[in-house]
Amino acid sequence: MNRKLYWELKLPVMFLNFLCMIGMAIFLSVTGNSFDGIFLILSIWIVILTAHLVISYYSRKVQMKKLLDLAEQLEERYLLSEVMEKPERADDQVYYRLLKLAGKSMLEQVNEVRKERTEYKEYVEQWVHEIKTPITAMKLLCENVHSQETKELLVELEKVNRYTEQALYYARSEHTEKDYCVREICLFDVVHQAIAENKYLLLQNGIGIDLQETDDSVYSDEKWLCFILNQLIVNSVKYRTEQPVLKFYTERQGNQVILCVQDNGIGIDGGDLQRIFEKGFTGQNGRNAPQNSTGIGLYLCKRLCDKLGIGICADSKGSGTILRLIFHVNDFIERVQG
Repeated sequence: MNRKLYWELKLPVMFLNFLCMIGMAIFLSVTGNSFDGIFLILSIWIVILTAHLVISYYSRKVQMKKLLDLAEQLEERYLLSEVMEKPERADDQVYYRLLKLAGKSMLEQVNEVRKERTEYKEYVEQWVHEIKTPITAMKLLCENVHSQETKELLVELEKVNRYTEQALYYARSEHTEKDYCVREICLFDVVHQAIAENKYLLLQNGIGIDLQETDDSVYSDEKWLCFILNQLIVNSVKYRTEQPVLKFYTERQGNQVILCVQDNGIGIDGGDLQRIFEKGFTGQNGRNAPQNSTGIGLYLCKRLCDKLGIGICADSKGSGTILRLIFHVNDFIERVQG
């Protein structure tokens, strides 16, 4: 509570008491009271008034601090009126009632927004599942007719499929715990799956694949991890140079298994490196790339990695980029496997 503002608000009260003191002094003087008696009465008045104002200030300060601390502890601060004690003062009870009404209105609005978000998310998920059927059918038709046009069409179908997958995973990324299934998976099995899902894109752009396979296993969700790798592969293709090569390998650091995805593309500008996982951020190279960048892919990768407990970081020195997925291996699991 602001001390200066508090005393400014009390100025009318102090001024009124000052006028009353003058009136009391005149009255006592007229009625024949001695100067010492008048001085004693006014001194007692001043002491009582000062004590009242000081005690009132500190008690209000403690009360307000308690409310502020309570509000800081709440995630939904609009529920403050539900957990605070009902005040005793009449004016505070008016504000308490206003807080109750505001909190009730806000809660109704929040519930309405949550309901709309849930309905929209369910619609997106349903739409993605429905659209996947004709996409798969078109891919099968194209694969049965070998021509240059169908090859180009397959690349575009892969792109459409990626965009629909991105929409689905974006919708689900808020509550991944309802959708993922954690089990032991071999990292390079997932790498092979991701490469297969992007084979037409890789072939069309002449991307060389360098696999340094190991038998490293981690505990994660295969489907979500494959989606993350898909995004990293697409980014590498998007920012490729001549004779592009995409390299997959693992590293061991203590109790961590690190899956590295390395390309020899145009790289990431040093000033942009710390911001590539921000939503909508494209960076200098992204704006100059022939294909438009949305800034959603890496943001979604980071969001899903956070949900799955996977570390993700990028390293680029002028040309080429290394993206690392960091998996923590539990000591107990390692002993059981050993």
